[in-house]
Amino acid sequence: MKFIGAGARPGQPQIHHDAVFTIPNVLTVVRFLGVPIFIWLVLGPREYGYGALILAIMASTDWVDGYIARRFNQMSHLGRVMDPIADRLALIAVAVTLVIAGVVEWWYLAALLIPDAIMLAVSLYYFHSHPDLPVSRVGKIRTGLLLVGTPLLVLSKLAIPASEIYAVVAWLFLGLGLVGHWIAGYNYFRAIIRKGKRLRAGSAGSADADDGGLL
Repeated sequence: MKFIGAGARPGQPQIHHDAVFTIPNVLTVVRFLGVPIFIWLVLGPREYGYGALILAIMASTDWVDGYIARRFNQMSHLGRVMDPIADRLALIAVAVTLVIAGVVEWWYLAALLIPDAIMLAVSLYYFHSHPDLPVSRVGKIRTGLLLVGTPLLVLSKLAIPASEIYAVVAWLFLGLGLVGHWIAGYNYFRAIIRKGKRLRAGSAGSADADDGGLL
């Protein structure tokens, strides 16, 4: 079974609908609602085991909602925008929590935030909102690596056998995920600028045409 693009039906176009209350969108909201539970578990009772379980559930729903959307034709314009934003906000909120708990250093959070901050600034400059770009394959792999590596890292903080191995494997996933994060960020940065310039050029052309008509 393939993990990227799972559920897609060969030969059938992927159409985004205007529906709001779809199963994938509900799963996206549920996934993000797991963040405050994780924050409480880690910063409150220090229940790293349950925290890792919450992260694992969140990671699995990220794959499940994509599968359902493609398999049952429930892809929506809202989901296309909401899903990557929810993933990003969840990863950043979890990273902040882990920094406060002393599980990771500040540089890990900075490595996540810097590309996103640059893309946000460029998006607001050109579009004043979300650029509505499709998620790239690198972006999907990046998210998957981070979603797998983070619960493994939390799990490595438990007094369990082979915790050192969990830590090594976790940082392998997280390291590759951060590399993918910067590569995806660079690709999105270029795509945002290209799309923004095209839209501005089109707007300028329409304005010139209108002026010519008035004259």
